[in-house]
Amino acid sequence: QVQLVESGGGLVQAGGSLRLSCAASGRYAVMGWFRQAPGKEREFVAAIAGSNGNTYYADSVQGRVTISSDGAKNTVFLQLNSLKPEDTAIYSCAVAFTLFRLRVPETYSFWGRGTQVTVSS
Repeated sequence: QVQLVESGGGLVQAGGSLRLSCAASGRYAVMGWFRQAPGKEREFVAAIAGSNGNTYYADSVQGRVTISSDGAKNTVFLQLNSLKPEDTAIYSCAVAFTLFRLRVPETYSFWGRGTQVTVSS
């Protein structure tokens, strides 16, 4: 079992930035970040492979979001820039043990509790 703890959410004005962190207690094949806004389905944001650091992004955030990890890959960071009100959501990290279908929430085995990101206009 892998435990995940997110941090770094908060309230920010449109155009601002936030850096989210996710600390993992074990190894994984891929760590992903997802977000869910009220009344909407969970949406893939970005992911990073544990073995080689390859990164993957949703088209909706490409160019505004950067995912990275520390050297040991126990902590993954999600840098959110040029935030928009429509980025408001609960952001959750999760880990999977396969790279297959890494943009799909059902691929992931363990999830953090999530951190709220609110962007004001």
